[in-house]
Amino acid sequence: MKTDITEKYSQSEWALEAAHIIESCVHCGFCNATCPTYLELGDERDGPRGRIYLVKQLLEEGDATSNTVRHLDRCLTCRSCETTCPSSVEYGRLADLARHTLEQHVKRPLHERLSRWILLQVLPYRRRFGILLRIGQILQPLLPRVLAREVPARQKRLRVAEYSTTRSMIALSGCAQPAATPNTNLAAARVLGRLGIKLIEPDSAGCCGAANYHLSDHDKARMFARRNIDAWWPIIEQGAEAVVMSASGCGSLVKDYGKLLRDDPRYADKAKAVSTLAKDLSEVLLSEDLESLPIDAYNSRVAVHCPCSLQHGQNLPNAIPKILNSLGVETVESENDHLCCGSAGTYSLLQPQMSRRLRDSKLSSLNINKPDEILTANVGCQMHLGSAAEVPVKHWIELVDQIAK
Repeated sequence: MKTDITEKYSQSEWALEAAHIIESCVHCGFCNATCPTYLELGDERDGPRGRIYLVKQLLEEGDATSNTVRHLDRCLTCRSCETTCPSSVEYGRLADLARHTLEQHVKRPLHERLSRWILLQVLPYRRRFGILLRIGQILQPLLPRVLAREVPARQKRLRVAEYSTTRSMIALSGCAQPAATPNTNLAAARVLGRLGIKLIEPDSAGCCGAANYHLSDHDKARMFARRNIDAWWPIIEQGAEAVVMSASGCGSLVKDYGKLLRDDPRYADKAKAVSTLAKDLSEVLLSEDLESLPIDAYNSRVAVHCPCSLQHGQNLPNAIPKILNSLGVETVESENDHLCCGSAGTYSLLQPQMSRRLRDSKLSSLNINKPDEILTANVGCQMHLGSAAEVPVKHWIELVDQIAK
């Protein structure tokens, strides 16, 4: 697909990169068959192929309308299309490049600008988010049922005992997870502790930068990345084996820190090293001897929801079922495992109607074999699915902690 870049963008690195990505598209349309928004809406412009044409039009004409912005906004960046694409088109990267440019040149309505500004003033900041969440939990009994279900219940925090450890790894604190689902990292610390691994979580680290990056605030995303690298680097120098992510959405970005900071002379080498050390929690457990853990029998049946960031972003679609099955947990089959649940970071807040449609479809697919629990690997997916599920939704490591004594 040849792209004749307009003079306006002819010297722009982003435009040259975008054109190169577009040229790899062969128009086959396989991507539409696995695109959640195309399947819901049936509009070519709400599928990857149509959005690629919209970006091509932007490059060739040098301008775009709010209509182009709307169709790109509806994209979840779930990257299911990348898994399907026979030509390996880097659609997610293309969407990020186009959104960043559109954000600078197309003025959004005031309410959209305000909602995005508020999100970026709250979500990436652990304490701010925690305060607002706690207020919501206190007021939950007074809220309408529809709103009350959107507020996750407060968790009783697990206690982490002292374990005899000879190895160490770093845990990403994150921003929403410490307040919304604090037991995720605590359960991870308990499980890894039993395996002889100390999980270190430096307070000076925080948000991975994903919320800012995907809302086109790339400079702030890089700032968060640098801060995390500064917090982790002394521990890496002391011999930490990995930077462990229990939130798969964060893991997708941290594994790209090397690309994110490749033009930063001070951080490029460190960022590349961090990306190499970055591991999803499932990768860590798959490489350990789980037979050394005494396992309690678990008789319930679970459905596993593999977040898009884990199966498409990190290419680890079967890691969690493999771990659970090795521990004797019965996992039941579900349908349409490749389709997004509709959480997608801030998508559930900025595109609530589409997000809820996708959530309800995903829950129907997860429940076809009537599981007792639903397990996932990302805090956003956990809260989103949990807001409407009829069975408990929790992080898979909590179940491993429960049965692996």
